[in-house]
Amino acid sequence: MLRTLLLAVLMASASLAGCFGEEEFELIPHESSQSTEFRPYTVIAPIDTGINPYHNHFQTDEILPDWFIEDMQTTIICNLTQEGTYQERVDADRATCWDTITASDIVYFPGTRIFAQSPDGGTPTMILDDPNDGHGTAVTGAVIDADPDAIIFFVEGFSENAVNTAGNHPMVDVITTSFGAIGSLPVPGIEDATKIAVVENHKIHTGAADNTPSPAVQDATAGPPWSIGVSGYAEGDDDQKETMSGSYPDMASDWTQVLPNHDDVDGYHETSGTSFATPRTAGFLGHIMTSLRAEFSDNGSGGRDGFLVDGDVQITNSDIRNALNLSGWYPSSDSWDPSGGTTPISPILPCTQVGWGVLNWSNIDPMIQHLNGSSTLPSRSSDVNSCMEANQAAREAYWGAYPAEQE
Repeated sequence: MLRTLLLAVLMASASLAGCFGEEEFELIPHESSQSTEFRPYTVIAPIDTGINPYHNHFQTDEILPDWFIEDMQTTIICNLTQEGTYQERVDADRATCWDTITASDIVYFPGTRIFAQSPDGGTPTMILDDPNDGHGTAVTGAVIDADPDAIIFFVEGFSENAVNTAGNHPMVDVITTSFGAIGSLPVPGIEDATKIAVVENHKIHTGAADNTPSPAVQDATAGPPWSIGVSGYAEGDDDQKETMSGSYPDMASDWTQVLPNHDDVDGYHETSGTSFATPRTAGFLGHIMTSLRAEFSDNGSGGRDGFLVDGDVQITNSDIRNALNLSGWYPSSDSWDPSGGTTPISPILPCTQVGWGVLNWSNIDPMIQHLNGSSTLPSRSSDVNSCMEANQAAREAYWGAYPAEQE
């Protein structure tokens, strides 16, 4: 899995791509909506290998308003071919789409909710997923499964520059990254960029813990205290911790999922890893934000003046993280199947295995109700709070001075 890539690819410069300021541009003709109205939404930014926008998993009949497309800083609109095999469609669109894209372009694909950029450049076909991989398509599929109405700002790349591209985009709410050093080696990576995104720009970052039992505290993707580090558990199987999944994270989410292929238009495959538990978590959080924005008359996005929900009620990153922490739960080890390859959830300090606990659909309504004030989640037990306070203290100490009140 790409979560175990060495961080040599993460040392690119932190120059900001995709910020167009007052630059004028003209969009090519497309099916458009002049409406000034749009539903509540959340913008989620997966950062990965690339994406297959032809896949049925990403298709929609929804027409995005022209003003929204412009606010996303779009420079190119690619009307994709809708007939033929995947490769036939790609070939048919090369001259009008794929061969025209530069590193500074933000591309919108009508018929989807996907906007995308390749700020680092240098790939054989910008934005389109790696023909030998498909990791980014699966990652984005995991986001959509958890938040079917999400707007996607896909960023191709494994660099600080790629993370800054998402973190500095004013419309983005959640950034999700599923790459990092093998074994969570304690080396610098993308933490400077994720800190800007969360601490300065008030977004949420979900970062994948390693696909080993390594502690997540020192991991550049999952470890910084401003990030939500995600491990894996075997949902629907024996509901225990996946052994080959980072330890002492913030949360654990579904490790094995059925996700879209990168080289056809309708195929799926089963795949496993924190690479997919993490975007699933991002999608859950996006779903929660969209619900709250709808409830409190908030039709915007981004960390506006510190608020991720900024309507009749204002809700911060810290509020959402607190609700997430309170909603976590620990499966009973009684369901452990010794032949399943998982590690049983220990009754003693299970936080060292899966942090605050498990996140799945069962957490969503309680989190929404807690955040809208209709039903308060109960406090966690003193041993869980103490364990996770120690986790937070270790992360703050490792990653430098960080004001706990912002967490």
